[in-house]
Amino acid sequence: MLTFNEFTLPCSEGLTLAALLVAQGVQAEKVATAVNGAFVSRDQREATVLNPGDTVLTFQAIVGG
Repeated sequence: MLTFNEFTLPCSEGLTLAALLVAQGVQAEKVATAVNGAFVSRDQREATVLNPGDTVLTFQAIVGG
């Protein structure tokens, strides 16, 4: 199991962050992501393999200064 935005979901072997976002119907290009509190860039999502116990968060990226 893993936590995705406060929901507990199954974590199958080899599940990537990119695949999780697709499975959850998230518009990946519109959100930023973090796994266990560490930011994961869009270009790293396909290579980021999730593990049981991980915590995945999506959030709106804030741009500006």
